[in-house]
Amino acid sequence: MIIAILAIATLALAFGLLLGFSSIRFHVEGDPIVDKIDALLPQTQCGQCGHPGCRPYAESIANGEDSINKCPPGGEATMIALADLLGVDPVPMDGEAAVEKPKAVAVIDEQECIGCTLCIQACPVDAILGAAKQMHTVIGNECTGCELCLPPCPVECIHMEPLKVDTSNWKWPFPNNASPELVNAGDARHA
Repeated sequence: MIIAILAIATLALAFGLLLGFSSIRFHVEGDPIVDKIDALLPQTQCGQCGHPGCRPYAESIANGEDSINKCPPGGEATMIALADLLGVDPVPMDGEAAVEKPKAVAVIDEQECIGCTLCIQACPVDAILGAAKQMHTVIGNECTGCELCLPPCPVECIHMEPLKVDTSNWKWPFPNNASPELVNAGDARHA
């Protein structure tokens, strides 16, 4: 029995050393441009761009197979950042991605939930808790607002609620073109 334990331990040590050596010897560096593109994407893993996650979308952009304007959660700000990184002209957002929506999280009306688990299966970030034939709930801090849980719900008990704006999530708005009233007021002061 001791001989068998020693033999297995020796084999485990030998294979561990072999794997360690192989990982060092055959290490493959990732594509740095893919890493930079992936860092700019919002990491919602929602699939709204037509890819299963942000990393495959970044690889597609880096290979020139896909456009930089297909990320609804990232919106126009992400598209502009990608255009700056890649040195290409910004492209207007496609279709539904062009609509700028406030950040929202899914909320389940627990009185109407039938416990079908279809929303759990659809959530790419596992932000929904529940069991079969039991009430479900959404972990608000984990929800990315991708809205992928809405279509599979047979009783339509899931709705999106905008995040309440407080000091932790408030963003300074991008400046718009100055309104004529402000321009005229500025001219009047300098006159």
